Amino acid sequence: MLMINAVPGALKGLTRDGWLLFFTRFMRLFAYGSLSVVLVFYLIALGLSASQTGMLLTLTLVGDTVVSLYLTTRADRIGRRRMLIVGAILMAAAGLAFAFTKNFLLLIIAGTIGVISPSGNEVGPFLSIEQAALSHVVPARTRTDVFAWYTLAGSVATAAGALFGGTIAHALQRTTMTPAGTYRVIVVLYAALGVLLAYSFTRLSPEAEVSLPQEGSALPGTIGSFFGIGRSQRVVMKLSSLFALDSFAGGFVVQSLAAYWFYLRFGVNPGTLGVIFFWANIFAGISALLASRLASRLGLIKTMVVTHLPSNILLILVPLMPNLSLAILVLLLRFSISQMDVPTRQSYTMAVVRAEERSAAAGITGVARTTGAAISPLFVGFMFARPSWINAPFFIAGTLKIVYDLLLYREFVAIQPPEEL
Repeated sequence: MLMINAVPGALKGLTRDGWLLFFTRFMRLFAYGSLSVVLVFYLIALGLSASQTGMLLTLTLVGDTVVSLYLTTRADRIGRRRMLIVGAILMAAAGLAFAFTKNFLLLIIAGTIGVISPSGNEVGPFLSIEQAALSHVVPARTRTDVFAWYTLAGSVATAAGALFGGTIAHALQRTTMTPAGTYRVIVVLYAALGVLLAYSFTRLSPEAEVSLPQEGSALPGTIGSFFGIGRSQRVVMKLSSLFALDSFAGGFVVQSLAAYWFYLRFGVNPGTLGVIFFWANIFAGISALLASRLASRLGLIKTMVVTHLPSNILLILVPLMPNLSLAILVLLLRFSISQMDVPTRQSYTMAVVRAEERSAAAGITGVARTTGAAISPLFVGFMFARPSWINAPFFIAGTLKIVYDLLLYREFVAIQPPEEL
């Protein structure tokens, strides 16, 4: 009875499939988080040069994007469970290849075809298809609440995985193992979790699938039919373009670049940076829980804009702080509200597209976000090479994100999801 009472209200009605999707999310993000802190060290220890490592990581992200687009745009037609299993197998295969070969060409092939997360963030087809499946097994009135807890579960898992991976690798380095050997333990664990993930997805029931209308949801021969969207094509394209702008802006201040800025500006050591961004991720995850309460009063679009605008202002203020303590304080304040638009954005996307097009819609908007975020770091490297420009990424990111908020409000405030009508 105590355990039942401890479950949040929005999750009490969660089905077996819903709980399973929460479990797979936590396990996957734990694997991503643990690998992200040792991957570059591992590749360098294998004998790869810095330029080879950078090329490998870039091709890995490109490959993950292509794989994600292909699997997610076919999931609603071929089967969500099947596509999730395929993604998990690719994740396990990539982990095994990285663990047992030093050949640069084989690593490129494995990283491009397989699913590897260099940043600790979601990659591959999983998030998009899981969102569609969750939307299918929860009532519309609790969807945003469930997505908020789903976001929190991922943030906690990433933080826990990063701490676990770093701690285990550091502990093993005190033994007689080689540096590459200590990091390989984490890579093998990543592959093992991929196998467990594939098995877990086999337990999904047919309730997580969608029944396609006999006439089809897209006109034959159109681009929409090829990518799995038909009647939702216009709204998905508009959302994708706006989400790409938001992610392009966010790419100027991704976690690794923000951490390096703290080093350049204040000389912060990696250990302290780890603690700062651990708590930043925890605060970000908790902030997602507040989004559903606001959304029930303001609506999804207004909640996205109202919470995102002050977050972007705080982002601009970070480099204007005169000392490290104030810069950290403003950063943590920013993270404490930065994720409130995530579950609302995900919930809104699922609400305004047809049920049989949800996986494709989430996949296309997700790829747009990934593509946008992949471009901007190229400019940041140029700015960091010039001391007078090191604060510019924060100003550019904050300004572009404010533009995104205003455009989003103008284009979509009148398009309400069914539960808000």
